[in-house]
Amino acid sequence: MKRRFNQITLSRFTLIFLITINLVACGGSSSPSSTSAGSTGTGSSGTGSTSSSSSSSLVYANLQQASLGVGASLNGAVPFPADNAWNTNISGAPVDPNSDALIASIGINTGLHPNFGSALWDGAPNGIPYVVVSSSQALVPVNFAAYPTESDPGPYPIPANAPIEGQLVSGAAFGGDRHVLVVDRDTNRLYETYNSYPNTNGSWTADSGAIFHLDSDNVRPTAALGWTSADAAGLPIFPGLARYDEVGAGLIAHALRFTVANSRQAYVPPANHWASSSTNPNLPPMGMRVRLKASYVIPSSFSKDSQVILQALKTYGLIVADNGSNWYITGAPDARWNDSALVSELGSVLGSNFEVVQMTGLVTP
Repeated sequence: MKRRFNQITLSRFTLIFLITINLVACGGSSSPSSTSAGSTGTGSSGTGSTSSSSSSSLVYANLQQASLGVGASLNGAVPFPADNAWNTNISGAPVDPNSDALIASIGINTGLHPNFGSALWDGAPNGIPYVVVSSSQALVPVNFAAYPTESDPGPYPIPANAPIEGQLVSGAAFGGDRHVLVVDRDTNRLYETYNSYPNTNGSWTADSGAIFHLDSDNVRPTAALGWTSADAAGLPIFPGLARYDEVGAGLIAHALRFTVANSRQAYVPPANHWASSSTNPNLPPMGMRVRLKASYVIPSSFSKDSQVILQALKTYGLIVADNGSNWYITGAPDARWNDSALVSELGSVLGSNFEVVQMTGLVTP
């Protein structure tokens, strides 16, 4: 679960992912090792089949071709423009001079772990779920209880049965971060809330919420420097999820989000918020990006899913987005994930196989 720290809000500004320019110039909570095998399918229910994809078939910053429903496929659509920080190829960017110490703080002998899967974890789907809606989805009020001044006011198009991270399949309430992610494919807007609870009158209560523009580099024009979001780093969550519709099609064309146990009181774009009181320079700031070293050879014996994920870590990297278990990659639950293969194969890829991409624009107290 994230920990949040108040920051002094500076003047309002247009929150553009300036890290894109820098990169071009430069070149959660734990889950168990499950042994369930995934099935093939489309959407979280697991029906149908997938085909291979290529970068030429991708559509950036326009989600109107996405399917509707919980865990729906985006059908090749990618949030944000191609030059956005999330979608920037960082395979040739310089290494940060403090890379070794930063990686050591996360764990050089600790392996990756998929914080998502097909099986249940403590009675709830394993991962952060999402739902895709159309512009006809009814808007409902959202009351923000903890961070109202840093939240984008409602109403939000949250369905009454929207999936909640950590919600038990029995329907009983559960703890955890309780994120709700709603993608409006017609307006290219992403609505995210943290610690979310539905009310009997159709409204929702959450600690914080943010609205992101998926069709622009001006990703959250309402935000001020230092604002949080539904995520500890002030980032959008959905664009950084590992999703089966992409993996099954053979290509992840964006960075993924991951967690670290100990972070620094600092952030670097595209992040906009810190979640720590430590000033140790050898701890990662929110927004820090790591990549799988070019010298690491992805084993041909690995499953296709693991190979696709690891290639994304070489090309686009991982972005520190929250406090949690070290090297935990966040994804969406889906019946088609092969949990046993993902856990064993990704777990063999150690922290020593990663390096930190050079950071610019670091924000500190």
